[in-house]
Amino acid sequence: MKALKVLGLAVMFGSMATGAALAGDLKIAYVDLSKVFDGYQKTKEFDAVLQSEGQAFQKERDVMIQKIQDAQSKLDLMKDTEKAALQEDIAKQKDEVVAYDKDKRTELSKKRDDKVREILAEIQVVVSDLAKKDGYTYVLNDRVMIYGDPQFNVTDEVLKTLNDSYKK
Repeated sequence: MKALKVLGLAVMFGSMATGAALAGDLKIAYVDLSKVFDGYQKTKEFDAVLQSEGQAFQKERDVMIQKIQDAQSKLDLMKDTEKAALQEDIAKQKDEVVAYDKDKRTELSKKRDDKVREILAEIQVVVSDLAKKDGYTYVLNDRVMIYGDPQFNVTDEVLKTLNDSYKK
């Protein structure tokens, strides 16, 4: 199955190259998208913010769990009539922790996904502008290539452009 996909890609790029060659010169570059994404200052700053928010969430969650554990440790010392009410309260607190945990994780995940999409869109614009400026017919993500001549790697140029424009 993999061989069929690779063959399909080879045929597709072969046809594109033939078509481009008929139309004029074919100029291809590639970008290490992971390196650009990770090296972009905006990504680093957002990761720090997200990590801070994650730590704050964990602290709040730990406080809630400690409160439940404290209540559970009091159960053995209580009378049966009081135990039932406390057990009900503990069950309610556990449900609140589970709901809080789920909501916060969903919120942080959505926030991260939105920022990743935003950053990838910015990278797309810079790569497109570079391709137009330098006359590239295609700019590929290095993940779909088996080999790329280092002279056609525009990763550092894209990353520099992103970081320079972010500082402004």
